[in-house]
Amino acid sequence: MADQQSELARAVQDVTEKAQVLVREEIALAKTEMEEKVTKLLKGAVFGIVAGVFAVFALIYILHSLSWAIWDILEVGDSPWLGYLITGVLILLLGGICAFIALRMIKRGTPPTPQLAIEEAQLIKGTLTASPPARTTGGIAARQAPAPAPQETKR
Repeated sequence: MADQQSELARAVQDVTEKAQVLVREEIALAKTEMEEKVTKLLKGAVFGIVAGVFAVFALIYILHSLSWAIWDILEVGDSPWLGYLITGVLILLLGGICAFIALRMIKRGTPPTPQLAIEEAQLIKGTLTASPPARTTGGIAARQAPAPAPQETKR
């Protein structure tokens, strides 16, 4: 009797230790997954900032000279406003392309949820709540199919 109790105590201790290790591993998996998602979000944000810097530099360094060049090519009179208008539209187009790329990169990292850890936790929960297999005594003919898991009732 005491031998059975010590075996039971050892089994409970083993299950407790394994459950603790499992929880620690799940937490580590969630941390790793979140780090990957945050890294993707940061990369997208950096590309968005770079897109903004390029737009500013383009406005400063190209706008004026390009506007005058377009006005010179079109030869539409003494006023260069059409050259400036065309140049402004081109700069906005370039900024829109960069913003689109940044948005795509940010969307790849969102929402920052640890999907793998959640799926693994659900599998573990299903395994732990499942009923144990039926014990049989006797030969193969005496074995029966295991009883189905009890259904949870909705409240």
